[in-house]
Amino acid sequence: MAAWINLKIRASAEYAHIISDTLIELGALSSSIEDLYLNSENEEALFGEPNIPSNTIWQHNIIESLFDDSVCIDTIIDELKTLTGLSHIDYTLETIEEQNWVALTQSQFEPISILDKLWIVPSWHTSPDPTAINIVLDPGLAFGTGSHPTTHLCLEWLIEEVNTNDRVLDYGCGSGILSIAAKKCGAKEVVGVDIDPQAIISSAHNAKENHVDIRFYNSDSSINFEADIVVANILSSALSVLAPIIAKACKPQGKIALSGILKEQVEMLTQIYSAWFNLNTPIEREGWILMSGTKKSIS
Repeated sequence: MAAWINLKIRASAEYAHIISDTLIELGALSSSIEDLYLNSENEEALFGEPNIPSNTIWQHNIIESLFDDSVCIDTIIDELKTLTGLSHIDYTLETIEEQNWVALTQSQFEPISILDKLWIVPSWHTSPDPTAINIVLDPGLAFGTGSHPTTHLCLEWLIEEVNTNDRVLDYGCGSGILSIAAKKCGAKEVVGVDIDPQAIISSAHNAKENHVDIRFYNSDSSINFEADIVVANILSSALSVLAPIIAKACKPQGKIALSGILKEQVEMLTQIYSAWFNLNTPIEREGWILMSGTKKSIS
């Protein structure tokens, strides 16, 4: 017998949140809203940042709600119509059997290769190349598992740019993946900074698991650290606000790498950072950008 029933409902932007919230009130164990056309050519991209208006939901949605298999779905649909005022509900049902959910989740995360020189390896896997640079990293609450294009771009840049004796600042360290990569690429000293206390905890844990010595600080801390390299994989809105701090932390002739940037945001950030840095041609991957440059000498 199935352990759960997955109720899938098609809904417009106008009713998606109302339906999802109502299903929770009617006893759904969980409810999620996704683009109806996810992973198709009609997929609708939504991008948003703090203080920047954006669309908050897709025009065409699929709501998935999980119910215990003892629930009468016909009754749920009738009550949903009454509570929302909708005369018709377009839905399908899917049965979900009990599974080993830990094993299923782990199967979704495979080792990730960066330039065939560095591997990001979940703890339940063996590295495909023990002779390469290997970072053991499990998915967690903090951003940075290695799967996002911006993380890829930053890791590739670090592999090519970090030299022995470099002092590296990772601003917005998240999971600590870039800090750990910098250290394993030969950096003499690495410092990670983040505004999120959970990120500091995750970074410190991941550094310990990878046997590297890195200091992590909350962004409120006073840090006296002049870096040869500054890497910041954060939102463009934060990059614009933090530009003076990032510039000050980088020594003359030092290097920066900035990501978490969309194509349409490059011009704005170029205008800001060109005051301190000679910038290179941006690198793009899947609509995301990495900007890099060298700090101008003090005249």
